[in-house]
Amino acid sequence: MNIWGQIITFIVFLNTIVAIYTVFHEKRDVTATWAWLLTLTMLPVVGFVMYFFIGKKMAADHIYDLKTQKSLGMSELAEFQKEMLEEEEFDGADPEEEYRVTTAILLLESNESILTRGNKVEVITDGEEKFNRFIDDIRNAQEHIHILYYTFRSDALGHRIMEALEERAAAGVEVLVVYDALGCRGNDRKFFDRLESLGGQAKVFFGSRIPFVNLRMNYRNHRKILVVDGKIAYMGGFNIGDEYLGLGPLGNWRDTHLRIQGNAVLTLQSRFFMDWNAVVSESERVKYEDRYFPISPKMGDTTMQIAASGPENDIQAIKMGFIKMISQAKKSIYIQTPYFIPDMSVHEIIEVAAMSGVEVNIMIPCKPDHPFVYRATEYFAKDILEAGANVYIYEDGFFHSKVMVVDDEISTVGSANMDVRSFRLNFEINSFIYDETIAEELVMNFKRDIKKSRKLDLEYFEKQSKWRKFKQQFSRLLSPIL
Repeated sequence: MNIWGQIITFIVFLNTIVAIYTVFHEKRDVTATWAWLLTLTMLPVVGFVMYFFIGKKMAADHIYDLKTQKSLGMSELAEFQKEMLEEEEFDGADPEEEYRVTTAILLLESNESILTRGNKVEVITDGEEKFNRFIDDIRNAQEHIHILYYTFRSDALGHRIMEALEERAAAGVEVLVVYDALGCRGNDRKFFDRLESLGGQAKVFFGSRIPFVNLRMNYRNHRKILVVDGKIAYMGGFNIGDEYLGLGPLGNWRDTHLRIQGNAVLTLQSRFFMDWNAVVSESERVKYEDRYFPISPKMGDTTMQIAASGPENDIQAIKMGFIKMISQAKKSIYIQTPYFIPDMSVHEIIEVAAMSGVEVNIMIPCKPDHPFVYRATEYFAKDILEAGANVYIYEDGFFHSKVMVVDDEISTVGSANMDVRSFRLNFEINSFIYDETIAEELVMNFKRDIKKSRKLDLEYFEKQSKWRKFKQQFSRLLSPIL
């Protein structure tokens, strides 16, 4: 063997040893471990660059800081509610009520997700409607506005919202903003300056001290929350930016958001403060004050819980809520997600439902915004189709809605996609809604979307090129780290 052969052999050997040490040095899910080992071994230089930016786990000190942000008086209430629900006697003639209660107990146990009743929930699927009402509610704020968004663009829509925030800050209203560094990459760095000069505050989530470079690509705050005066809240899939009005390169934008009134708003208020306190100095942290948590009279008929999950907690509460809903389905499941890359536990429970005679319907986009992610989505869509599910691709622009409905009884809407990243890596927030009227409205929206969709069959996948099938297989191998 010549000198170059020896050098290459040594580099391959050294790369393999370093890859094994790097991956096994940190405790992580088995599938993610093997995916990273494959990446580091097959892509010696590129793989380590990828790992440096997106593979490293959150440092223990960051996890500790986030875990110490208590839910502002919610823990005791969660324990009390769990005890009350466990004492309820189920009527054997009404099994639907039993699975609603057991889901509620699961979320209380795993996430201290307070169960609130008498809420008014409005489903919004149109970007123009959402942001017009969003801005109106901001302009009507009297005491405080708290906003946390993964993406808050400094474009035309972003400036409309910023002008409303600046107006209220100038009027003495407390305005607190949290935005994600990666979600807002490319923003004008002076975007928040005037708001802060008027007394508002804007803080970046996991930002970088190095201009234009963020070494923490994972662990993003993907939540979307607005709370106005502790009385009105928004949450769901829409970010803030022109593309969410259908004005971006992906064309028309289909999404789902909720406008909430009632005591569920208080749980979103608590969640905002936990995230706020995680990114500010100790002197800037918010403490409990009655003015932030006004108790609401009955506003509607909806019972719901707000669940959050993130890498600071080993319990994947939102995923567990998904699994609980799917496992108890008797008639139908409707899933809308832009990224369908379930981990093994979710994938298998959906397969079991489909193969047990439950009508499983899944809707995904017809076009990618992330190529590897979309090819993995195609792979899992084909897999679940073979198990007996119905799969639709939405063809009227980009599809970004994150919704699941089971048996027209229980539903979930939020920021979490049906993918590994949302389950394990991102900070997400979802509502779990126990209201047949809301569930039926979401199913109606799904059926209306079918009219703009194509129902897939196995022939659709069989006709694809060998290259495309290879990309799907390859992306599937990387799915634990996508």
